[in-house]
Amino acid sequence: MIETLADLTIHYGAVLIFFATFASCLAIPVPTSLIMLSAGAFAAGGDLTLFTVAASALAGALAGDQTGFALGRRFTGILDRATGKTAKTIEKARRFSQQRGGLGVFFSRWLFSPLGPYVNYIAGATGMVWPRFSLWSLMGEIIWVTIYVGAGYLFADQIEGVATLLSNASGAAAGLAITVILGLWLWRQSAPRRT
Repeated sequence: MIETLADLTIHYGAVLIFFATFASCLAIPVPTSLIMLSAGAFAAGGDLTLFTVAASALAGALAGDQTGFALGRRFTGILDRATGKTAKTIEKARRFSQQRGGLGVFFSRWLFSPLGPYVNYIAGATGMVWPRFSLWSLMGEIIWVTIYVGAGYLFADQIEGVATLLSNASGAAAGLAITVILGLWLWRQSAPRRT
């Protein structure tokens, strides 16, 4: 598979990188990290230009984030029709999104990247302000692209090992985040209610 991706990356360069990062930000399963690592390695070898690789990855990621946010925004009307306990939960989510959602967007771009596409949809659906979402998205995606393209560039002769390491680290971080969030939610649910 790595050889096939390498061939595609060298032949389609910036176009492949753009569409891979775009698709990954919409939760479409594409081996984006491996494509970015390969592109960085090809840039180190002089087959691709580092600036073009990084710019394509960043442009695709930002376009994907914006598309996910816009799709999530389309569900705002559906959420507004909720009643009862569901409406209260949605209102809590909206308040949380307005207060701390920016950090969630930022960290889900690079530290908890498997959660990123879903954060895009949630940010749009809960009414996060678009400029705020865009700023946090940009800052996080710059880090994500720098990590993967940079690692490919710096460790061009060890792509498989770097890919495995980064993939495992990202998955572990996302799993830990989900575990902590669910643990806190369960703890709050089991706490005695004050009347």
